[in-house]
Amino acid sequence: MSTFKHPVGPQPSKVYWRRRLLVVLGVLAVIVVIILIVVRPGSSSGAPVSESTKTPSTSTPDSTSIPTSATTASGQPCKAADVTVQAITDATNYAAGQKPKLSVSITNHGATACKINAGTSQQVFTITSGSEVYWKSSDCQTEKLDAQVLLKPGKTISSQVPITWDRTRSDPATCSAQRTAVPAAGASYHLQISVAGIASDKTKQFVLN
Repeated sequence: MSTFKHPVGPQPSKVYWRRRLLVVLGVLAVIVVIILIVVRPGSSSGAPVSESTKTPSTSTPDSTSIPTSATTASGQPCKAADVTVQAITDATNYAAGQKPKLSVSITNHGATACKINAGTSQQVFTITSGSEVYWKSSDCQTEKLDAQVLLKPGKTISSQVPITWDRTRSDPATCSAQRTAVPAAGASYHLQISVAGIASDKTKQFVLN
């Protein structure tokens, strides 16, 4: 007769059965731990996706960037009193030959969402020095698009791709010709931007060396 089914010893058989049960449970626990280590629940079986390999999100009217393609949005038009347009440059002092990058941000300070055309067809970047206008983005603009954006209360959108100024004078008559470089060597300039007829209340000053 098997001693496994009928334990033999000085102790009552239930004592031996209890000991065997504890041994079996211990072995099962070890097996479970090994399985958890190997399988690692919750982890992906494939290679991890890094930030650089993720598919970039497409700009939408609710994104933080001004769309670079034509878009439409519904809603009431923004009021000039509720919107702040801000002129932005990537630096305040530029070395000789360094080209300024120009951007814009638009903020809705109103209590309700509103619609604004923030596309390139409605953007005008103007660079001045003193009372003289040296450059306007609209002088030789070739591509214009409408981008209707629904701007939520307290939300700011900004340029996705800045405009690079080549430090030359602009004139519609010289768009296809070589243009004259503007004065540098410490010359101070001011950038003002208007979007959908709403002008930045302050200019952004910078210096060309």
